[in-house]
Amino acid sequence: VYQVFESVAKKYDVMNDSMTLGIHRVWKDILMHKMNPSPGTLLLDVAGGTGDIAFRFINYVSSVRERQLQRKLKHRQNLSWQEIFESYQKDKFNSLGDSRVVVCDINREMLKVGKQKAQHLGYSEGLSWVLGNAEELPFDNDKFDVYTIAFGIRNVTRIDLALQEAYRVLKPGGRFLCLEFSHVSNPLLSRLYDLYSFQVIPVLGEVIAGDWKSYQYLVESIRRFPPQEELKAMIEDAGFFKVDYENLNFGIVAIHSGFKL
Repeated sequence: VYQVFESVAKKYDVMNDSMTLGIHRVWKDILMHKMNPSPGTLLLDVAGGTGDIAFRFINYVSSVRERQLQRKLKHRQNLSWQEIFESYQKDKFNSLGDSRVVVCDINREMLKVGKQKAQHLGYSEGLSWVLGNAEELPFDNDKFDVYTIAFGIRNVTRIDLALQEAYRVLKPGGRFLCLEFSHVSNPLLSRLYDLYSFQVIPVLGEVIAGDWKSYQYLVESIRRFPPQEELKAMIEDAGFFKVDYENLNFGIVAIHSGFKL
């Protein structure tokens, strides 16, 4: 698995766009709106080496913070222009309101790609990168407000261990969110999806990334992954409460959610 992602790292974003016709971006946006983080949130994004979730988190929190600042100034109409300017500058300087996102990935190449993207896009504040295994996270107990893993949990060797680690590092009241390819319930759509997955995706992998085998593996890993109800039960077994899931695009992907109480 490590070699697969080392191989595809540099073309990962291009391939995601090609394989999903760009819809993976919408799925990640939906995940962020479901999380609805507020300023001050400490997020751990596991298997997030390319930074897609981290950058969305920073944008989302910055936007919330900006709206809070505007509302605050609106209710202080009696201030002088100088006082408004100084207050705005002071709050603007801390645009994330002490929010942080830690990106943890087992693959150095994926982290390298994410860091390059962050530099290119101008992300630096509130962002850190850590090399680490989802099954043995290098973090203290009860540390994070939210744990996310997007299109990563199906590639860990032991899903149960990864879920236990997610539970361990979350604070009481913390939230677990998993975005992953899942199982399509509609038989006709499922057949069409299989045809596309096994006949088209490996060909795209060969044409775009020069790597048929890695993309064949990615398709097979989706088919081996537990269906929605089975994964829900595994998340509950790890200790999470209020576990539910939302199917997107007829179950091509699903967002599972749970809380550490």
